[in-house]
This record gives sequence, structure tokens and C-alpha cells, in this order.
Amino acid sequence: MSVLGLDTSNYTTSVALFDGETGVNLGRLLEVRPGELGLRQSDALFQHVKHLPQLLEQLEIGDIRAVGASTRPRAVEGSYMPCFLAGESQGRGIAAALGVPFYAHSHQQGHLAAATWSAGRMDLLNAPFLAWHLSGGTTELLLVRPEGTSVTAEIIGGTSDLSAGQLIDRTGVLLGLPFPAGKALDGLYTQADTCYEPRVKLKDLTFSLSGMENQVKALAEEGEKPANIARFAIDAVSNVVWRATQEAQQRYLGLPVLCSGGVASNSQLRAGLTKLCGAIFAEPRYSTDNAMGTAILTWRALKAGERS
Repeated sequence: MSVLGLDTSNYTTSVALFDGETGVNLGRLLEVRPGELGLRQSDALFQHVKHLPQLLEQLEIGDIRAVGASTRPRAVEGSYMPCFLAGESQGRGIAAALGVPFYAHSHQQGHLAAATWSAGRMDLLNAPFLAWHLSGGTTELLLVRPEGTSVTAEIIGGTSDLSAGQLIDRTGVLLGLPFPAGKALDGLYTQADTCYEPRVKLKDLTFSLSGMENQVKALAEEGEKPANIARFAIDAVSNVVWRATQEAQQRYLGLPVLCSGGVASNSQLRAGLTKLCGAIFAEPRYSTDNAMGTAILTWRALKAGERS
């Protein structure tokens, strides 16, 4: 017996099965044309509609008792992104055909659930904790509290403009790297021979990264080595995230720190946060967009419904 989870984010189509303990996730990145910085929502939606049946055919689907999907970016009023319609519509259709319940979750809630599960810390979902959601579209420091079978996430810090993932991806595209560029930029980091020590202003746990993008462009125009530019961008993100984390832990004493999202896979960022506060990380494959968290939350909702 298992549940099916679907997630159709702006850059990844994913499906997952979860049986209460173990699970499997299959995902496929959406195609972004070389040199472009992202996808229009209509293009993302079209690719999801094509990818979902292909991924579902690869799953060994057996006795499905419930279906869940990410239906919006965050669990707050007004949060909306058309690409999630693909997963929601197919999920509701599958649930109706099977005669099983459908559960709606947010993409962010799924990230948090997948991170706790892959880190072996599902207990975090039952008490308050701090969390970074670091992705291509989101750089938020969250105060997370349990709510029923899921969680609520209050934004207490993060960027006021450019996300960490956008800075990294735009730097990568500027250097001629494939999009998304996080992995390639991480690989360049160790080849750098200059450390610029960028300093991002932090105020009340909030910071801006747009100035760092301007400095990246200036370094490129000056003919700086790609590896040094890559290091500059990664150091800019890592340093301010470390400082914000340290300040947040002073405000919310004793709360553990969980990190999720694709940018949380960066080796430099992870090493610093581990040393600073013993931060808890999802496995790299569950730091990026995935449907596993959606399936986990669907399982929890199903079990709660059966007990009531």
C-alpha cells in the first residue's frame, strides 16, 4: 500500500511513491534554451503535461490509497503559479479514477517534508524549527510550526529582491554554463585563485543580492577568470546566509536549522552551516525539487483521516 505524489515546479516534473517508510522519486528537468534565464509559465506547463505520463509509466504503481500534489508555491493566500496546474489536474483525475482521496499541498511544504525525511529527522515536523528554503525562485528564512499533518511556515528573513538561485544561475549563464548552473558553478569554485570576500548588507534578517549581480557583471567585463567569478557569487550567497542564520538562532534559541532547496546542495554553503550550527540537510537529490515531500504529506494526511 502506498500513496502517489506529484510536483510540477517551474523547472522540474516529478512523481513519487511513499509507503510510510520508504519511497521512490522520479524527476525530469524542464528544458531551457541555451543562453536563456528561465521559462515562461506557458512553456513550463506544456512540458509538465508531456513529462507526467512518461514518468508515471516508469513507476511501479501498485495499490494506491491516496494521491497528493503541489498546487501552489506556498501555503498562503494569493500564492499561485500556473505550472502547478499540471500536477494538480492530473492528480485529481487519477484520484477520481481510482476512487481515492486527493490532498493538496504547497511546493514549500513538500520541500520541508522531503528534507526532514531524507535527513532521518521526521520528528522535526512535530515541533517548531528554523528552515532555509534556498532555490531558483526562493530564498527565505522560515519559522516553521506544526499544523495538523503538515506545517506552516512564517517568513522571518531572506532576500528582498534577487533569490540566491537567481544570482547563481545568472552568473552561470553569463559564464556560458548550462541552466540551471548550480552544480557547474560549484565545480568551478575549487579552481578559483582569488578571494574577493563580498559583503552583503544584512538588516533584520533580510538582505539584497541585486548589487552582487552587478558586481558579477563588472568582474566579467574586466576579464576576470570564470572560476573567480563563480567563487564570488557563491561566497556572496554563503556568507550572508551564514550571518542571517547566526542572528536567527540568537532570536530563536534552541531551534534546529533545516536546509532545503536546490541551492542548499552547494558544498561551500553546506560546510559553513554545518560548522556554524550543525544544520540539518536533505540529501542532495531531495534538496532539489521533488515529489517525495508531497507524497510524505499525503501519507500523513491519509493516516490521520483513517484514525479520525
